[in-house]
Formats: sequence, structure tokens, C-alpha cells
Amino acid sequence: MQRIAQIALVVADYDEAIEFYTQKLGFSLVEDTVLSETKRWVVLQPSGGPGDATRLLLAKAATDQQKNSIGNQTGGRVFLFMYTDDLLGDYEKMTAAGVEFVRGPEEQPYGIVAVFKDLYGNLWDLIQPVGIHNEK
Repeated sequence: MQRIAQIALVVADYDEAIEFYTQKLGFSLVEDTVLSETKRWVVLQPSGGPGDATRLLLAKAATDQQKNSIGNQTGGRVFLFMYTDDLLGDYEKMTAAGVEFVRGPEEQPYGIVAVFKDLYGNLWDLIQPVGIHNEK
């Protein structure tokens, strides 16, 4: 069996990225281990998901090339796709926390989708797939 365990996300600063993902998106900090004076192993995952869900590995930019990719890891296309069972509730919470949505909730054939920017400008799709309903 194979699966994608982690995706590296190039960031400018570990602590500001941790704050954004935990405070504004509600992610859980899984690990924050100091590896050297300039490098840490920082892993986050969406809260409420399975323990084996794909995680984000925050990678602090160290070179000019890496710094130039912060916020533009996919050339302006949506970078990450996050599923939810309560898009409207998450949209309200995230908006109240200051997350910038570039497109509000829209019905699509595959579900409800909204597009937001992370703290560096990377685009994310927040998706409530067809057939997934909030059971709260």
C-alpha cells in the first residue's frame, strides 16, 4: 500500500505559519522538532481528520529560489484541496478569523466549493463533496 503522507509547503517563517494554520484554519500541530539553528521539522494536519490523513510539512525557505516560490508553489493555480463536511460553517469561522476568500461558496456538480488564500497567497479549494452532509 502506498499513500502520500506529507506535502512540503514552503514558508517564510515557521512560527507565523504555525499560527495561521492552527489559529485561522484550525489545524493541529503534530510535531515541532528543532533540527538545527535554522531548521525545524514542523508537521500540521487538519483537525478532526483521520490519523493517517495527509499532513503539511512546513519547510522554511533557505535559498533565493525557495523564497521566490513562497505563495506561488503552483504558478497561481489552486495548490491544495481540503474536504469538509460543513463548508458553510467552516467558511463563516474562517472568514471571522480573517482568512481571505477569493471566491465564496458556490454549488458545483461535485459539491460546494469556496477558494481561499493562505497567509502567503497560495490558493486552496475548500470543498464539501456531493453527498457529504454536516451531521452536527
